Amino acid sequence: MISQIEELFRSKTDSQPLPQNNQIQNPSIDDGDDVRKRTYHEAGFRDGSRNSGSPLALSICLNAIYARFQNEEKELIEKQRLAKEPYINEQKTKETEIKTLAISKENKEQQINKLESDIRIVKDNIEELKFEINDLPRNPEKYHISASKGASSKFWIGLIILMPLSLYLFTFYISTSYSAFFKPFDANSTIIMNVLDSKAFEKAWHDGSLEGAFVTFIPFVFLGLGYLIHMFGEVKSIGNYIKIAALLLTTFVFDAILAYQIEEKIYELTKTFNTPDFNLPIAFGKIQFWGIIFAGFVVYLIWGVVFDFIMKEHREKDKIKHEQLRRKKDIQIHQDRISDIEIQKAKLTEELNKFKTDSIAAQERVRALQNIIDAVIIPTKEYVLYASEYMQGWITFINEKLRISQHEKVVLQTECMETYHENLKSVGASGDSQNSVYVTTL
Repeated sequence: MISQIEELFRSKTDSQPLPQNNQIQNPSIDDGDDVRKRTYHEAGFRDGSRNSGSPLALSICLNAIYARFQNEEKELIEKQRLAKEPYINEQKTKETEIKTLAISKENKEQQINKLESDIRIVKDNIEELKFEINDLPRNPEKYHISASKGASSKFWIGLIILMPLSLYLFTFYISTSYSAFFKPFDANSTIIMNVLDSKAFEKAWHDGSLEGAFVTFIPFVFLGLGYLIHMFGEVKSIGNYIKIAALLLTTFVFDAILAYQIEEKIYELTKTFNTPDFNLPIAFGKIQFWGIIFAGFVVYLIWGVVFDFIMKEHREKDKIKHEQLRRKKDIQIHQDRISDIEIQKAKLTEELNKFKTDSIAAQERVRALQNIIDAVIIPTKEYVLYASEYMQGWITFINEKLRISQHEKVVLQTECMETYHENLKSVGASGDSQNSVYVTTL
């Protein structure tokens, strides 16, 4: 504590604060500063003598000294103007920043509103597409689609007819092909039993895998021919018509071969020495020959017509399904578009919130700066200088004039120094920064 007191006295001659950004000194009144220091020193000595160096009285006197210093600083108009000039400039900068932020906020809000409008439009398009998907089967002509309203029912009716026809052709060609190429005929059996054998499939596989495979897959040959006829009929041209005629002729000839083979085997069962060999004229004269042909070929033609009809109806269904699928894809595209817009909106909203936060912070700073501008700026480091002069006068009285023991003087000086430091702390002058200022209202 003794060293603090000695330091306080030394500061009278060598402690001069350097002016900083917020600590403004008027270079034209240096002599006035010296007079001001002596005045504070003398005031400290005088007040100390009046109060016998009391620490409690010192606390009250220091508060009064600070009020006096405050009033003196308030009267230094030019000094106050220079001290407040950085705050005024900063306030102008913040006000410009607020205007810029306001423009940016408005732009972001407009962009967000536009994105929200885009989202509503896209959602309306999605709802419209969903309605069209459900309405397409009922009103295809409304959407310029050349499809029949009853395409589905016609398709299923045709399919129901086609299935038993296909089973009939499978049964017929398996039985007739087995009878024509592999089955040994029995003279005691009827013609129908020789031609249509209910166990033809089983007997063919029993005879061998080659026979079984032949009778199993031969119906697919006719079905394949029917499919080719349909495919060639898709495109109307002379070449395709010739191909269709060739396929029909091929089917007819194949059926004729099966009928010829069967008829020949039946003929051989009743042949005598005087009976001529079986030939085409004889075959053509047999009613069962033509019966076998037409039992297969006519049904085959019916199957082909029904199959062609079903495929056309399916194509009608495909038109509607294609349009529905296209609209579903459009819905997915629109949903992806909404996701992209939402991402953009979230980004813009984040930027807008930042602008709002920055604007609020800038406005608060402007208000804080205005409070500083409207207040009296107290350069605390200068106050420390003058308050130390006052303390020097107070301690001088205690050392030189107060009639007490040396021990009591030391104790009293310690208490006074503690009071002094508490005062500096209370007015915000206890820090080390040379730029520290204390703001008080007018």
